[in-house]
Amino acid sequence: MSESITPKLVATRGKFARQSWVIERTPLIIGREAGCDIVLNEPKISRQHARLTQLPDGRFQVEDLKSLNGTWVNGVPLTSARLLEDGDELDLARMVTLVFVASEATEPLAPEETQESYRLRLDRKARRVFIGNREIVPPLSVPQYRLLELLFDANGAICTREEVVSAVWPDDVSEGISEQAIDALVRRLRERISKFAPNHQYIVTVRGHGFRFEQG
Repeated sequence: MSESITPKLVATRGKFARQSWVIERTPLIIGREAGCDIVLNEPKISRQHARLTQLPDGRFQVEDLKSLNGTWVNGVPLTSARLLEDGDELDLARMVTLVFVASEATEPLAPEETQESYRLRLDRKARRVFIGNREIVPPLSVPQYRLLELLFDANGAICTREEVVSAVWPDDVSEGISEQAIDALVRRLRERISKFAPNHQYIVTVRGHGFRFEQG
C-alpha cells in the first residue's frame, strides 16, 4: 500500500508547472485574487475560482465557485461538489492543471521544459498568437501583431527599423514615425509575450541594425 503524505496540489501544466502547495487547512480557495490561498495570476482564472474542503471523514472535495471559464476534474466539467481521489487532475479554465496528491505513488515527475512548450506560432487568418498550447489573450493590437509577424517571417534575419515602419505603419509617412515610437512598440510586445513565456526572449535588439526573432 502506498505511503501517505500530507495532501498537496502539484501544477503540471501552465506557467505554474513545477510549483506545489501543501494543503494544511481548509477551506482552501484557488483563484486570481491576491487574498486566495493559492494565487494563480492568469487572465482566464476567476478572482475566486475553486474551493477545496476537507470533510469530517478526512476526505477532500472540490467545487467550482461559479468561475467564468470553468473547472474540470479528470476532463469532466465540475457542476457540483466532487470528492477527490488520489491522482485526480483539476483543470482550471483550460489554463492550469493541478494534480491532487495524497500518496507517494502519485507524486508527478517535475515536467521538463521542452522547446515545444515555448514554440511561438501564428494563426494568420484570425491574427491569433500561441506559445506552446496557450493563446496570448487578450489578442495583440494590430501594430503589435504586424511587428511580430514581420520578425517571425524573417526567420532569424535582422529586420531594420525602416522595414518595421513599412510593415507596421504602411499608410503613414515614414518620416513621422520616431525611433521612440518603434522602441515603445517593441517594449510593449515583449511585455505581452513575457507574461506567457517569462524565461524566453523572442525579440532581440541588434544594436545599430534593428531587431530579429529567436524561436523559443
